[in-house]
Amino acid sequence: MISCLIADDQAMVREGFGALLAAQPGIAVAGLAADGAEAVRLARQTRPDVVLMDVRMPVLDGLQATRELLADHADHAGHAGREAPKVLMLTTFDLDEYVYEALRAGASGFLLKDAPAAELVHAVRVVAAGDALLAPSVTRRLIADFTKRPPARTTAPIGPPHSPLTPREEEVLTLIARGLSNAEISDTLVIAEQTTKTHVGRILMKLQLRDRAQAVVFAYESGLVTPGE
Repeated sequence: MISCLIADDQAMVREGFGALLAAQPGIAVAGLAADGAEAVRLARQTRPDVVLMDVRMPVLDGLQATRELLADHADHAGHAGREAPKVLMLTTFDLDEYVYEALRAGASGFLLKDAPAAELVHAVRVVAAGDALLAPSVTRRLIADFTKRPPARTTAPIGPPHSPLTPREEEVLTLIARGLSNAEISDTLVIAEQTTKTHVGRILMKLQLRDRAQAVVFAYESGLVTPGE
């Protein structure tokens, strides 16, 4: 059973999403929050698997709420034997100005509020499973966003400052950052797709990254990939 918390300052949105998800097999709604502070409080109480988090909310916005949720888990790592919640950011605009900071805050994916109901349910299941959380098409749009608005240099990069990756793993990370799927990476490097999956897993583990989305951010921030190249 996937436990899901919904945080949105619009009552119709959070109640509508709540009713939709509660009707799905294998999904339970842990709570509804009207702002980021309430989301953090409820998450501490209910320990959901997935948090649907609106970006713009009063009292505490979705970005800061996400940071606090994941900081909570880091401070009590292993205490409850439970993984950190996966945060699925809700936004009105496709790749708006908050996307980059949301990835840095620890978001595992993005969903437009006007997405079809089936897409919302699918996104919750994908995020909960910890699978590839940004489709290649979304990754490519994220890359295009990087080329228009390079990340601020005042922010510390995600992950360790020195890469422990092998040359092959750096190749794979470079291709991930350019928006290639596992199948496309396998074709490019002439290796089996299972081998690519193994490389991706090792990259995430070595760099202490949560998912493919943060791998893209790391590749740009570390200088492995340069916007526009």
